[in-house]
Amino acid sequence: MVQMMQNVHLAPETDEDDLYSGYNDYNPTYDTEELENDTAFQQAVRTNHGRRPPITAKIPSTAVTRPVATGYGSKTSLTSSMGRPVTGAIQDGVTRPMTAVRAAGFTKAALRGSAFDPLGQSRGPAPPLEVKNEDSPEEKIRQLEKKVNELVEESCIANTCGDLKLALEKAKDAGRKERVLVRQREQVTTPENINLDLTYSVLFNLASQYSANEMYAEALNTYQVIVKNKMFINAGRLKVNMGNIYLKQRNYSKAIKFYRMALDQIPSVHKEMRIKIMQNIGVTFIKTGQYSDAINSFEHIMSMAPNLKAGFNLILSYFAVGDREKMKKAFQKLIAVPLEIDEDDKYISPSDDPHTNLVIEAIKNDHLRQMERERKAMAEKYIMTAAKLIAPVIETSFAVGYDWCVEVVKASQYVELANDLEINKAITYLRQKDFNQAIETLKMFEKKDSRVKSAAATNLSFLYYLENDFAQASSYADLAVNSDRYNPSALTNKGNTVFANGDYEKAAEFYKEALRNDSSCTEALYNIGLTYKKLNRLDEALDCFLKLHAILRNSAQVLYQIANVYELMEDPNQAIEWLMQLISVVPTDSRALSKLGELYDSEGDKSQAFQYYYESYRYFPSNIEVIEWLGAYYIDTQFCEKAIQYFERAALIQPTQVKWQLMVASCFRRSGNYQKALDTYKDIHRKFPENVECLRFLVRLCTDIGLKEVQEYATKLKRLEKIKEIKEQRIKSGREGPGGSRGKREGSAGSDSGQNCSANSKGEQLSAKLRALPGTNEPYESSSHKEIDASYVDPLGPQVERPKTAAKKRLEEDDFADEELGDDLLPE
Repeated sequence: MVQMMQNVHLAPETDEDDLYSGYNDYNPTYDTEELENDTAFQQAVRTNHGRRPPITAKIPSTAVTRPVATGYGSKTSLTSSMGRPVTGAIQDGVTRPMTAVRAAGFTKAALRGSAFDPLGQSRGPAPPLEVKNEDSPEEKIRQLEKKVNELVEESCIANTCGDLKLALEKAKDAGRKERVLVRQREQVTTPENINLDLTYSVLFNLASQYSANEMYAEALNTYQVIVKNKMFINAGRLKVNMGNIYLKQRNYSKAIKFYRMALDQIPSVHKEMRIKIMQNIGVTFIKTGQYSDAINSFEHIMSMAPNLKAGFNLILSYFAVGDREKMKKAFQKLIAVPLEIDEDDKYISPSDDPHTNLVIEAIKNDHLRQMERERKAMAEKYIMTAAKLIAPVIETSFAVGYDWCVEVVKASQYVELANDLEINKAITYLRQKDFNQAIETLKMFEKKDSRVKSAAATNLSFLYYLENDFAQASSYADLAVNSDRYNPSALTNKGNTVFANGDYEKAAEFYKEALRNDSSCTEALYNIGLTYKKLNRLDEALDCFLKLHAILRNSAQVLYQIANVYELMEDPNQAIEWLMQLISVVPTDSRALSKLGELYDSEGDKSQAFQYYYESYRYFPSNIEVIEWLGAYYIDTQFCEKAIQYFERAALIQPTQVKWQLMVASCFRRSGNYQKALDTYKDIHRKFPENVECLRFLVRLCTDIGLKEVQEYATKLKRLEKIKEIKEQRIKSGREGPGGSRGKREGSAGSDSGQNCSANSKGEQLSAKLRALPGTNEPYESSSHKEIDASYVDPLGPQVERPKTAAKKRLEEDDFADEELGDDLLPE
């Protein structure tokens, strides 16, 4: 108890009375009046660090035992509880670096009196950039290399734009600058630093441009430079390009050699490249007639990576060697080639979700979809062509062969092609002139689905239209339209049947509807132009033909129709201009040349008219109107001897027409060859003993020459004149009969005259001067206005004014391809 009390210290009693003692006592550390003179504090402010408060030690001790720095005392370094100097403290006058805060801008320099400037603003503006020395060799090399790359790019762009000459010039310029670049590099650096990639690209582009410009020798030399350089990696592949050049030059042996060399240098991991080279080898074997080697190549391709082109070429090879069974197997392999395209159902919206519909609408006609369509169209083309090729030879008859192909196609992914093959079967019957079998085959489609039924009915309507059976043509055209209202070919054929019946307004409506369904239906546009011509709506007809000319730039029929419309609009200058374009397309068309001669004749330009009439006669020397004009022209110019050959040609063409032989005799007489004229008249009299004009000239010539036969010819002439006078009196007495019958006869005659006016006016105008010539002694005078109605017949078709059917153009050709005919007959 006593010991415990020894440790207790009692407060003095005096302290209990002074409650506010100690308030004036303060620690000198908190004296702020002398802080300006406190160097330690000022140093702490400048370094933004200062002294840390005393840290309580981990061992029992009191704060009194630790020295405390005051504003008046000496600076003593603070230590941590473990004896480690505090960071930033000063030990023995040496400042320890503050690496922990250096990234924020606090550096050792700050301790030496520098201001706080973490952004470095006190350092002033940055020094100017060093000026690039453009004269240095390295800079010159860089600029030259950049220029070479630009030239290569410009060459490639020019080639893409079709300017092959500019592309070659750029490639040559790049080659020249690249050689300069190599020499400069060799002077500055070691040869190992030469840019081989740039050299390769320049040479390769130059060789490609040589090849594109058909400078094959230069291209081969350039390729050889690349291939022989061992520094170029994989340069051996370019032997494929060399093989392609030899193939274009028809040097097939070297082409095969280079293809095989390239094949040897391509590793097996590049499977697609090897397949393409083997396909080139197979095609080259076909061109050389080595079908067995070609079959081996294509068979290997079809076993490794089957594709459409290899399958089709395999069928061609088997067809060339005549192996029926192998043709069937190859056709089955072709059918089995996968297309690797999406189904059409993918592009049909399964729900009403607007987001899904937008996506489907966006991808419905994008580039991928277009590529899929092209691939499918190519596959269908190969299959259809192969079927048409092998069908006539794989079985005893082409019909049985077609049936086998149809069955194979029906069991494949190309089911829709089976109906097209059936229609091609009907077209084959047409080529063989077996129209009944063609019609029977097409009638089988009447119970099929609407698309096929419409196609078959369109073809049937077309066939009956060509046979002028307009009732049947109209019936099947109605069936085709009802099956597919949007079939432009069906609407065109329906318009043709209505046109043939003379209902031009209704025909125009059908043609317009066909154009609304397919604006590219040129047959409908052509036919509506003809319809407007019939309706005398010439401005609208001209507009249609001009639109068609923008689509079919070199169509002779369209050019003629435009010229004809301008002629009807009484604009001969425009008509001549368009006819000039026509003869630039078909320079041997005699009708177009004669029409040009007619227009120049109507304009009074006889020399130009003679030139074109003569050209027309050269190409078609059997046109009576051209022959008559040329003969009359020579008589007008007083060259009767030259006119004789034309009238003799006319007499050969029309031997029953006496006027041509009379013209020949008249030309002999006018040229002074009376003996030849007399012999000709005698020959005419033997052939036409009742011709009065011939007897008159016989009497006149015999009188002038003093022949004894004059009395005989005079007697015959009088007898014929008396018979002619009696006939005229009978006709006159008949006309003076009862008024009613006379009026009736006059009306009938007037009607007949009106109907035949257009048909006979041409012959009457041309022959008026010829009838007058033998009966007078006056010089021959031709009419200055001569109308020759030369209706144009285009070489592509028998009639211009007849409306076009959906496939008329192809059937009018003697030698046409099944594929083209089928495309025209089928609806698009």
